[in-house]
Amino acid sequence: MINQPLKPARLSQNMRAADLVVLGLLFIGPTAPVNVFGVLTVMSHGAVATVYLLATLMMVFTVYSYINMSRVCRNAGAVYAYTALALSPAVGFLTGWLIFLDYLLIPAVAYLFCGISLNTIFPAIPVWIFVLVAVLLTTALNLVGNKRAARWNLLILILELIMLLLVVGASVVVLLTSDHTHDWLVPFSGSGQFTSSALFAAVSVAVLSYLGFDAIALFAEEHKGNASTVGRAMLFCLILAGILFVLQTYVAALLSPYSVQMLAEQPQLQGKAYYLIINQKVAPWLGDVFALQKAVGAVFAAMVGQAAASRLMFSMARDGRLPHFLGYVSRRTGVPGVAIVVVALLDVVLAILAAWLPDGLSRLVSCVDLGALVAFVMLHASVIGYYVICQRQYDGVSLCRYLVLPLVGMGLLLPVLWHIQWLAKVVGLVWLGLGVVMGGYHKKKARAAHK
Repeated sequence: MINQPLKPARLSQNMRAADLVVLGLLFIGPTAPVNVFGVLTVMSHGAVATVYLLATLMMVFTVYSYINMSRVCRNAGAVYAYTALALSPAVGFLTGWLIFLDYLLIPAVAYLFCGISLNTIFPAIPVWIFVLVAVLLTTALNLVGNKRAARWNLLILILELIMLLLVVGASVVVLLTSDHTHDWLVPFSGSGQFTSSALFAAVSVAVLSYLGFDAIALFAEEHKGNASTVGRAMLFCLILAGILFVLQTYVAALLSPYSVQMLAEQPQLQGKAYYLIINQKVAPWLGDVFALQKAVGAVFAAMVGQAAASRLMFSMARDGRLPHFLGYVSRRTGVPGVAIVVVALLDVVLAILAAWLPDGLSRLVSCVDLGALVAFVMLHASVIGYYVICQRQYDGVSLCRYLVLPLVGMGLLLPVLWHIQWLAKVVGLVWLGLGVVMGGYHKKKARAAHK
């Protein structure tokens, strides 16, 4: 499937700013809050719309640091390249190695989610068959090049947005034409038990709904615009996603027949609360169609994740941090074909293995967030390292932009990283250990080659 011969090269610059936004929104998923709506309702005592409003504001700090670093480093490795430039190549490699784990796990989760969803509709077909077909389809689309894949990406995103607007629009009609028991401000104010500590705990979970917008930075070498295009695309993607997240959780909270206490006492309802609300309050079929659409959307989110992981792998291989054959691109399509195939193989192994385990999905999900959170923290550290330490920009405005704001961003992320599940920490430490061994091997090999 890979065009021969292959040669070391830079990636083709054939993406527009709009393509970057589409990729980011596909990877996030316009309906990302749906599966955690019930959980966040319980955690925030009903103030779920406020949770997403604050989470969006929190992620603005991370986007601001991406904007600062993307101006000086246009590289497919993104945070890997930023930390290598601003801190050290060794720190950059280990950061990139941890991020790579995240970009392997997110597509694997999406593939498995799709397989499980379709298996409930077609129970005679095993989950792993759906997973395999989804991996083959998305890998083929990634291999044919950005231009052809962009058409499918845009089509799927449009369908997802239409479906979301249909659900939200129908919900608004129901709210305006029938009696409801909630105050219009309840999704922002919550119940009487609303506390700031509960809100912060819920925000720490909601932030994870935004994971994926950072993938835009991994396509930095492939867009046609100037250095600031990546940052602007990320900011637009974040703001649009935040608006959609607040809107869909707001209407669902107003329609919900479930009290916070009921959802807390019946945790089995929390994961499917949003679909049940739509089925019961809007239309019996709409929630089921919405769930099917999310399964299809998960496949294309996985496709973007696979592409992003291949760019990161390509960048590290090009720098001699991974086997050199991973740093080759196709002459005809201009994509890192070898890296795409390797990532696809790793994803299908992870997804199918998890499909065979009784609690495979929950195990995968629990390990997803570590790499992205570490990446965001190291991103802020890179801004400080480059602008304050390396460039010595000590005037008042620069210290605010390149020291104070990144420190605030790190301060918001570190508690979230600290409270991540223990399984993710163990997997992360093991993966980091492998990275140390891998980095040491290639460093020793490079030294031997220069003798």
